[in-house]
Amino acid sequence: MTDQITRQQVSDDQRISITADLFGVYFPMRLEPFVYAMTSKLSDDYGGGYWQFYSLSNGGFYMSPDSDGQFQVVSENGHECLMSADALGITACLYAYSHLSFGDDDFSETCARLYHLLRECMLDHQEVRSILAAID
Repeated sequence: MTDQITRQQVSDDQRISITADLFGVYFPMRLEPFVYAMTSKLSDDYGGGYWQFYSLSNGGFYMSPDSDGQFQVVSENGHECLMSADALGITACLYAYSHLSFGDDDFSETCARLYHLLRECMLDHQEVRSILAAID
């Protein structure tokens, strides 16, 4: 039996150092814009705004819109569902990590590693079925 993976919200004063340590300059240049664009593509209900960052006890990372609302999601495979902001953020990050992992540089390897760490954590999420259906 493995320990449950926990998440910790990244404080405002730690956001830059956490993302710099994980991604370097690739966070603001490639990952962050890709996640925002993917979220807009997944849900017409998403209109921008502040995002929360989370570090995972297994070394993973994700971000999600700072919202208590539900988002109507239509994924690239045609799956439709309602998702919380947290589930939408996880879904968008998994899409981004997967897409950005196809390369031959350190950033691509980081994205591949973080995809697997986030997916491992997501398996205990209360919306796991919706997230899996959206990324399948």
